[in-house]
Amino acid sequence: MSDLRETALKSKAWPFEEARKVLKRYAKGAPEKGFVLFETGYGPSGLPHIGTFGEVARTTMIKRAFEEISDIPTKLVCFSDDLDGMRKVPGNVPNPEALADHLQRPLTAVPDPFGTHESFGHHNNAMLRRFLDTFGFEYEFISAAEFYGSGQFDAVLKRAVDKYDEVMAVMLKSLREERRQTYSIFLPIHPESGRVLYVPMKKVCAETYTITFDDDGKEWTLPVTGGNVKLQWKPDFGARWAALGVDFEMYGKDHSTNTPIYDSICRILGHRAPDHFTYELFLDANGQKISKTSGNGISIDEWLTYASSESLSYFMYLKPKTAKRMHFDVIPKAVDEYHQQLRAYHGQDTKGQLNNPVWHIHGGDVPQSDMVVPFAMLLNIASVSNAEDKETLWGFINKYAPDATPESNPTLDQAAGFAVAYFNDFVKPAKTFRLPTDQERTALSDLAEALKSPEAALAAIAKKNEIDGKDDALPEVDFGSDDFLQSVVFAIGKIHGFDPLRAWFSAIYEVLLGATQGPRFGGFIALYGVDETIALIDSALNGDLVSD
Repeated sequence: MSDLRETALKSKAWPFEEARKVLKRYAKGAPEKGFVLFETGYGPSGLPHIGTFGEVARTTMIKRAFEEISDIPTKLVCFSDDLDGMRKVPGNVPNPEALADHLQRPLTAVPDPFGTHESFGHHNNAMLRRFLDTFGFEYEFISAAEFYGSGQFDAVLKRAVDKYDEVMAVMLKSLREERRQTYSIFLPIHPESGRVLYVPMKKVCAETYTITFDDDGKEWTLPVTGGNVKLQWKPDFGARWAALGVDFEMYGKDHSTNTPIYDSICRILGHRAPDHFTYELFLDANGQKISKTSGNGISIDEWLTYASSESLSYFMYLKPKTAKRMHFDVIPKAVDEYHQQLRAYHGQDTKGQLNNPVWHIHGGDVPQSDMVVPFAMLLNIASVSNAEDKETLWGFINKYAPDATPESNPTLDQAAGFAVAYFNDFVKPAKTFRLPTDQERTALSDLAEALKSPEAALAAIAKKNEIDGKDDALPEVDFGSDDFLQSVVFAIGKIHGFDPLRAWFSAIYEVLLGATQGPRFGGFIALYGVDETIALIDSALNGDLVSD
């Protein structure tokens, strides 16, 4: 056993913990099908959304972890329930009125309102596949319409007929009395109208594998095979697991109460229930559940307007069992933390690397970070310079890091563009400057003076040491050093009696940047420039920023 595998088998990173649970299923040998099957499900009534990304990304992380601890081959299936009936006309499609006559028809039988594909279901499936391909996910796509229609589901559907009473008993326990009277696990697809019907069964025949029901005063009998019938969604969950031999599937906590139902039906239909992982839901800025129907929260496209897909994967990795706000204000922190982890990774031992989120994001092939300037700092520079393009930011970046170029630092170059977009859309509209108090005005004036000469800077640090009762040696003057400049800023706050000292930094952010929080200010000065910072302080003291 390699050192890497031995360490992975003990890793406390959640993908490895979940992967070990899956591995226990086959402690006595590999599965008969020859591989371990991971599945994600997709309802193609709308376009792929951020929850879709999270589910596939997290499942992929567990799959990769499994591949590190086992030699059993793996496969990821993305199953689209495109045989589902269209319950309502989406509001975000062209000519929605043209779809009104197709309610309750399978999505693969509804005309494509975009006019590009065979059906609305085919269109949305194509969007899903393009979406997954864009992020480089490795998967096998399965269409429910094809799965039912081709006969691949027939054996399990026949078993559902044979075990009809048992499956119904599981379902009826979960239903209200009035629903029990008409409920059936089978939904026939009307041979004339093509609609998915929610009707009670008159007969379920195990000899002919047919169902009989009434509709519009007429009795109909259909075979359960060949795509003539689909299962209700809860039975379909368990039946799909049985038909495919699924070993693992994750879903949101809104499904968690149904897990015993899915598992029981899967077992009744002849297969061991898979391992599952329930994740917490994402919340919008107001703490409400993000919904693709209501359009609250943040979409995939919106995140990718302001940050990389890797930063989104990082956000998805963090504490999946904890509900998290997912709004635009989480993006800068996610970007910078992702790059902090990249920088840390290459200096870590094997245990540390396997516990690092970036191992799971990149499947062990972890790149170096070329972000010599944090994203949050780029935002602050964009703010004070009112940058309209990333070239403006590069002017400041090259003062701080002369060797950096867009070609040698492509991630930084991309981040500079993201920062300008984020600043203009979110920071600029929210900037609110205020005038300094008398105490803050004197302190800011002294900070500007301390930045004008080495002697003034050292004098400020010496006075701060005297206040602290320390006789420390004074540092070497370096106006290009984050740490030296931070010590000057810190000294001025101490000299002017700010208690707690964070009140001094809050004043700096509010008066100079028009924000309630900000960067490590020494680093800001080093990047923005000492002379530019002095000019910024002068503008604030003259009231010019408030009037902007």
